Amino acid sequence: MSLSVLLFALLTWQIVADGPLRRADERAGRALTGSRLPDRAAEFLADLGNATVAVPVLVAVAAYTAWQARRGGAFRWWLPAVAALVAMAAVPVLVAPLKALIDRPGPPGMAGGGGFYPSGHAATAAVAYGAAVLLLLPLLRGAYGRRELVIACCLLNVAVGFGLVRRGYHWPLDVVASWCLAAVLLWAVVLVVSRSTGRSSSRTPSCRSGPS
Repeated sequence: MSLSVLLFALLTWQIVADGPLRRADERAGRALTGSRLPDRAAEFLADLGNATVAVPVLVAVAAYTAWQARRGGAFRWWLPAVAALVAMAAVPVLVAPLKALIDRPGPPGMAGGGGFYPSGHAATAAVAYGAAVLLLLPLLRGAYGRRELVIACCLLNVAVGFGLVRRGYHWPLDVVASWCLAAVLLWAVVLVVSRSTGRSSSRTPSCRSGPS
């Protein structure tokens, strides 16, 4: 988590001070905007970061996992789902003031004078899909299924970020900065989920085998 905070501070300093990272970022953004990915495909990927798409996914997963936890008699079965939804609600609370304070102009062709750093769509996707995965992981048995789910979530968020840059909605570092913020929020969800799962398992009575 501390690494994410430090990276976000570094990126923000470079954006505000018009440092070499900002200039490299804008060159990379222009290059990615001219990539061969069709506009419709890029738009579809970018739309996966819309709140109207990502948030219902998290709400559905939160409801399902809470129901499963309650049915299994888990200790404070509602806590992980509430933590995930609170993390989701914290995204605009964090992102909106930063956008107004930093006031970074968007890529060429974007309307409005500023407010593009960090990306709200990238943060929404990262927290919504990431928190959904964190809620589902305790329900999965075996490392293989968990690993595949985490990899799929990472690839999905990379695709959303690429779509946002490819369509010219954001610069690359707008997306990376949002991932840093999302990492902090998801770490808080990790702590809640792990503690809730640990307490639930500790309250489960152990089976004692009788004499053979």
